[in-house]
Amino acid sequence: MRILYLDCDTLRPDHLGCYGYHRNTSPNIDRMAREGIRFVNYYTSDAPCLPSRAALMTGRFGIHNGVINHGGSCADRPADPHRGFRDSMACGGSLINVLRAARLHTCYVGGFGERHSAYWFYAGFHEVHDTAMGGMESAEHVTPTALEWIEKNASGDNWYLHVNYWDPHTPYRVPEAFGNPFEKDPLPAWLTEEVRKEHWNQSGPHSARDISMYGNRTDPKYPRLPGDLPDMRAMRKMFDGYDCGIRYMDDHIGRLFAALEAKGVMDDLVVMISSDHGENMGELGIYGEHGTADHSTCRIPMIVRWPDRVGAGRIDNGLRYNLDLVPTLAEMLKRPVKPYWDGRSFAGTLANEGKDTGRDQLVLSQCCHVCQRSVRWEDWLYIRTYHDGFHLFSQEQIYHLADDPHEQHNLAESRPALCREGAWRLMNWHDEMMATMPRGLVADPMRVVLDEGGPFHARGELRQYVERLNATGRSGAINELKRRHPREFAD
Repeated sequence: MRILYLDCDTLRPDHLGCYGYHRNTSPNIDRMAREGIRFVNYYTSDAPCLPSRAALMTGRFGIHNGVINHGGSCADRPADPHRGFRDSMACGGSLINVLRAARLHTCYVGGFGERHSAYWFYAGFHEVHDTAMGGMESAEHVTPTALEWIEKNASGDNWYLHVNYWDPHTPYRVPEAFGNPFEKDPLPAWLTEEVRKEHWNQSGPHSARDISMYGNRTDPKYPRLPGDLPDMRAMRKMFDGYDCGIRYMDDHIGRLFAALEAKGVMDDLVVMISSDHGENMGELGIYGEHGTADHSTCRIPMIVRWPDRVGAGRIDNGLRYNLDLVPTLAEMLKRPVKPYWDGRSFAGTLANEGKDTGRDQLVLSQCCHVCQRSVRWEDWLYIRTYHDGFHLFSQEQIYHLADDPHEQHNLAESRPALCREGAWRLMNWHDEMMATMPRGLVADPMRVVLDEGGPFHARGELRQYVERLNATGRSGAINELKRRHPREFAD
């Protein structure tokens, strides 16, 4: 057996052709969707980068593995109450060790461990080729190493190659020589001048005036990323930069496929294509960031092409998490399912059995830019905010995703009964999680994040940001920010 896992950072499914996007961003990815199964409602349980990959590798929610922030004690290695002489990331119940137990040789190519000092992520891989740029790699820095590995190893049997691309992530690093294949393509229809004007007056990190988080600075090394969005020309630059990142990455993925075909292994190769998180591109008034527990940040693509075991051209609408992959692979590879995994196998759906393995609801979490938890059920998304990350979000938000997939109309005031249902669902999930906490973890790690000063990307920035709000005519937000965050202004 041979498996290629393409880990495409910051990739929104709705910016791929196979998910209905109107721009030709992903011909090589689209091919895999035609030859396999495409999951429509696949989400990371914990966003963004570090918490998502911790959930993916452990098969456990962040509330159980403890990795939910980008700094502080909740950005350390996953908690391991089952540790023996070695921990479970190196020898036990991680995704990589499921593959090793099935006698696959495992290899990683990318830079994730260095970016977040998350070297535990590499535990269990037989080979690690860290591209040594801390997540600032462009595809041309990743592909040569992957191609070299394919040339030397692809003809052998029983391997797993995990390739990590970063190009859709800001600061849109695609070389200028690539050009812009989308310069004549329209923007998504929902992004009108009226929407841009509304967002222009909003405050908060990565708002339309503050693309670089708390300001509008730009870097001449990355000319595809604007500093703010004063007009629709800048809006086009923002979207073209993101979409060029996807297309450039897809071209490099095509090079991997060509090399695998040349080695004669493509016909029976298992290919999985997914991401760690999506991206807010106007949703909740945020651009170029993955800082909320919402649909645009937490929904990710999942495409599985598994010759002879998964039918071609299939679409699955079930609600699923990325952490469900660990038990799914365990079942597919006939390995034992660990009782402490939070994931639920969808092997019955994957393997042409037609089983409904979707969930009734999903709970999504974010504690790096804000502290939020949300519940997705049916077409509803209920978001509860515990720390607003200086966005002035309402404590409760609820969106009808079928009618409002870009989350522009908060219905909380007009649909109080649905808010109560969302809060009830969230409370019941939290009770279940706390009742099943691993040994040694006695507190909800989100409580720890709040006690340590809040989400990492909202620590120590508010005083400076108030100056920026004053200077840009948005002083109306300042009093409310001071009311909500008095500790930020304490002497």
